[in-house]
Amino acid sequence: MHAEVRIHPGPAGALLYEVPLGPEALPAVAARDLIGAWEAARAAAERERWGEARAVLFRRAGGEATELVIADADARCWAAAVDRTVGLDSLYGLALCFRLLGLIELLATAPWARGLFDVAPEGTTLHPALLAAAARAPLAADGRFDQAGIRRALATRLTGSVR
Repeated sequence: MHAEVRIHPGPAGALLYEVPLGPEALPAVAARDLIGAWEAARAAAERERWGEARAVLFRRAGGEATELVIADADARCWAAAVDRTVGLDSLYGLALCFRLLGLIELLATAPWARGLFDVAPEGTTLHPALLAAAARAPLAADGRFDQAGIRRALATRLTGSVR
């Protein structure tokens, strides 16, 4: 899939990324790239490199559009880290960014995932099956993960069921 991401100044000084498809059409990424984005985001946060606000305007072929704004300081930091390492000027870079944001949201909000990661002062350890699922699971129309879908994918990869 080859589609062009157009970048220009948007409202209130935010960068605006125009994408000719919906978030659900963004590609899967390599798990090693997702963990690399995680490491880059962690390093950027430690250095307090917060980044700028960004808006991503997804325009589907039928004319429907979805705008997602990355304005939270932490999310800006993580998006800027992905931009510096991979670039947000490609579908792959945007997919990596939204998967990173989705993975962080999943860890913060999904009680069933607690046994699949460990947060310690020296870093976070992610279960390989969780990382693989986050790298490959489709994004929803709102740019987030379908947590039930990831949970089902994990249940088939792990011994036993995910509760």
